[in-house]
Amino acid sequence: MASALRDWLDKPNSGRGVHLATDDGGWEYRDYASLASAARRTGAALIEAGVRPGDVVCVVLPTDFTCVETYFAVWAAGGTVCLITPPLFQDGDDYVAHVAAILRQARPRLTIASAGLADLAGRAMAEAGIDGEPWRPRQADRECEIQEAGELALLQFTSGSSGAPRGVMVTWANLEANTELIARCAGYDDEDEVASWLPLYHDMGLIGTFLTPIARQGRLRLMRPDHFIRDPARWIRCFAEARHTAAPPFAYAYVARRVKPEQLEGLDLSGWKTALVGAEPIDPHSLEVFAELLEPLGFRRSAFKPAYGMAETTLLVTVDHLPRDPLAVRPDNESLAFGEPVVILEQHTLGAESRGAKAGWVVGCGTPEDDAPVTIVDDEGRELPPGRLGEIVVGGESACPGYYAGAEGKSTRFKGGRVHTGDAGFLFAGQLFVLGRMGDSIKVRGRSVYVEDLESKIAEVTRLGKGRITVTAVPGAGTKGLVLFAETRDDGWADDVRETLRRRLGEDVELTIVVGSGLIQRTSSGKPRRRYMWEQFQAGRMPDARVVSGP
Repeated sequence: MASALRDWLDKPNSGRGVHLATDDGGWEYRDYASLASAARRTGAALIEAGVRPGDVVCVVLPTDFTCVETYFAVWAAGGTVCLITPPLFQDGDDYVAHVAAILRQARPRLTIASAGLADLAGRAMAEAGIDGEPWRPRQADRECEIQEAGELALLQFTSGSSGAPRGVMVTWANLEANTELIARCAGYDDEDEVASWLPLYHDMGLIGTFLTPIARQGRLRLMRPDHFIRDPARWIRCFAEARHTAAPPFAYAYVARRVKPEQLEGLDLSGWKTALVGAEPIDPHSLEVFAELLEPLGFRRSAFKPAYGMAETTLLVTVDHLPRDPLAVRPDNESLAFGEPVVILEQHTLGAESRGAKAGWVVGCGTPEDDAPVTIVDDEGRELPPGRLGEIVVGGESACPGYYAGAEGKSTRFKGGRVHTGDAGFLFAGQLFVLGRMGDSIKVRGRSVYVEDLESKIAEVTRLGKGRITVTAVPGAGTKGLVLFAETRDDGWADDVRETLRRRLGEDVELTIVVGSGLIQRTSSGKPRRRYMWEQFQAGRMPDARVVSGP
């Protein structure tokens, strides 16, 4: 299968390339001609190792030029790339279990790992029942011809539960459509520079700030996440020349906390076009404190482009691409019921009013585009008019066909060429407002944490059986919320559970603990009816329920 995403490997532009951050604060540069040559030599080595068109190749590499070359080498060999995160904050055993769960589903032809990660990758291969050793990146003495590719360009494994990862099948058609959508909505020009620190195994970093510019042989300045954490001002200094970036809301707030004005003295940010914001619910406070820090240097609030997307839709669904300041609204939480109108108590565009506006506020994520149509549906799948709360459903060429190897989704489902996202939202003032997951997971620092994992930990803390505990994620305006239903009248464990979840999820997740009898409702197959329970509780239809007050 031909794809414009690989064309640059045949016709590289030696006048442009990629700057990669070094650990000493500098940058290493390689032009597209040298990157293409290295990718094709590595591709030849992959073919010699047995990779054939359509084969899945898993890649466990840090963000460096070897990773860039190896990624496109897999494509040159006709393979399907599956990037796996290097270990970050997981201990060795947890990381091995996570990678093994991915390998069991992906069944790759090869698993590629760097020297420093080969031991962990090898252990994961053994745990997954895959013979052999990890393949070390290397180059043949010749460049391969670009091979015909299979249907799938990528396997994107959803972040979250280590026990049940699910690989999203991303076709070449999906990827081409979504990179075109990103470039158009961002106002991207091939001469523009993109600067990013996002990890490449995450869809926003991989597709939004890596594949989109490289496929167009654009200028790219790439940092690792740890570079950003250690020196966030380094990222900001990129925008003396760079024009586009993307990051979760917490990153903008982190910059505002850590960076001092004197670190940016003399910097001109007036050319900064796009600061895309996504991956988790957006609070206006995080954006405003960032804007106030950089406004004296020429940064404009209209550069913020709040966006909504997910791996199951390749990446981008909506982004506010109009030249305007973001819109924030505060819905009445009492009005947040599926199928019902959302009552808006306050609204304002980003500015001084946004300081302190966190819980209760939500930022618009732009107007849906014709090639990525969005509808809001009720529990029966019926389309709702603007202003009513329901599930977000996405169609168009970016909607992926499903999960790999027959894996089953949880809240997210694929039906008739559309993705039922499992996210709650509503349309208001022409924009999409997203409240978050509806039952099975919660976004924390851009990563999905699944409630089944939390239930297992809570069962240990409370010493209640897992069958007596159900956790559900609840959508709220500008908040991340969980409700714990426990089939017991005792609540002596509540403070321990709160502390456990605080350590796991951070300070900004609101937890409601409900105890009583007859609380947990299940489907005929025994699965908890998470969102139904929340709706029943919210509607006051759990007469035996008692809310355990917080500390």
